[in-house]
Amino acid sequence: MPIQELKSSLGRVYLTIDTDYDNRWIAVQWQGYLTAANVQAGAQAYTAALAQAGFACVLNDTRAVRGPWDHSMEWVVNEWAPAAAQAGLRYFAMVTSPETLAQSSADTFSSLLTAFEARLFDNLAEAGQWLRSVG
Repeated sequence: MPIQELKSSLGRVYLTIDTDYDNRWIAVQWQGYLTAANVQAGAQAYTAALAQAGFACVLNDTRAVRGPWDHSMEWVVNEWAPAAAQAGLRYFAMVTSPETLAQSSADTFSSLLTAFEARLFDNLAEAGQWLRSVG
């Protein structure tokens, strides 16, 4: 499956989804300010890609996100996470930029999550290394 891009109503790419067959994970890169609708559409799109590929790992890069996404926390934890686990998600590596509002949202997400194993990283290489070790 080629790389998929999701765009906001203004035509800006806010999510890139790459099905990485070599590493057997879905790599997603979020960017910009995320609305609740963007978070929901994006999470559902990469969960569908995960299920279609039959993978158990997601490499979730949020370093280019601006601002918090707490507005979507309840939906992410209570609706999306169980559905993603049902779709096959077992290991979720989230790469964040320390000291940002997005990092604060990531910390909250990680602490509330029970549907699958999630770990936070501040660099892509370490996140990929962890996914290779568990996946």
